[in-house]
Amino acid sequence: MYHKTLPYRIFSICNNIFLTMLSVLCLLPLYHLLMVSMSSAAPANAGLVTFWPIGFTLEAYAQTFTNSNFLASLWVSVQRTILGTGLALVVNTIAAYALSKETRVFRARNIYLWYFVFTMLFTGGLIPGYILILKLGLMNSLMALILPGLVAVFNIILLLNFFRGVPKDLEEAAFIDGAGQFRTFFSIYLPLSMPVIATVSLFIMVGHWNAYFDGIIYIKDSAKLPLASFMQSIIVKADMSSLDAAAVASLSQRTIRASQIFISALPILLVYPFLQRFFVTGIVVGAVKE
Repeated sequence: MYHKTLPYRIFSICNNIFLTMLSVLCLLPLYHLLMVSMSSAAPANAGLVTFWPIGFTLEAYAQTFTNSNFLASLWVSVQRTILGTGLALVVNTIAAYALSKETRVFRARNIYLWYFVFTMLFTGGLIPGYILILKLGLMNSLMALILPGLVAVFNIILLLNFFRGVPKDLEEAAFIDGAGQFRTFFSIYLPLSMPVIATVSLFIMVGHWNAYFDGIIYIKDSAKLPLASFMQSIIVKADMSSLDAAAVASLSQRTIRASQIFISALPILLVYPFLQRFFVTGIVVGAVKE
């Protein structure tokens, strides 16, 4: 067998070593943040914390979880991620199902498909988008963070290619049994599409959770900022006004920031392992159509 040859074994060993080192390099910054967040103020400010906490304390996490502004932003991000992912899946899967049909079934398929592809290359820009949200009365609302990115053409293409790979015999059998398009979609296509749907869900979830720029543009009330926008104001702008005065006085700003960054990254780190097993299958099958 090919995989038992000496060159292949050498390649596998080298590849595993390289990927292991790359994984460690990716995890080190997050691990360092965790160690800083559990260290006391003096060594954290002096930059002495490396691989182990110095002056172990969880006061930074206690202050973070008692910070009403942080908790409010965390709740906004949770709502945005759950609602945004659910709505985007509904819209994108239905659009992909319609576009996966042949032109004899859906005559305007090519027109709509090229229209979607056109939006990938050309967009209205920031100012027209801002004016649209303003005129629709969505400023300072959760929908302002969800609706502009509801339709993702890349995700539609992945879903479309996956749907086109579903055997036509199953669809024809459903039609013979009296099922319509919606029944066929929900009873046949969706159950068979879990790998690509899980992959697309992961893309959408990460996008919503990490998005910060739209929150800065569309949200004026600091109590309604998503977590990523809240963290941007603290870390990049160094605006500590949203933190309690007692926390700033008794703790290092660096430890508080480290604890908040780690907490904000934790939900995606917990969700990803459950969807990772679908990731490769969804990408490969959804991107390639024979």
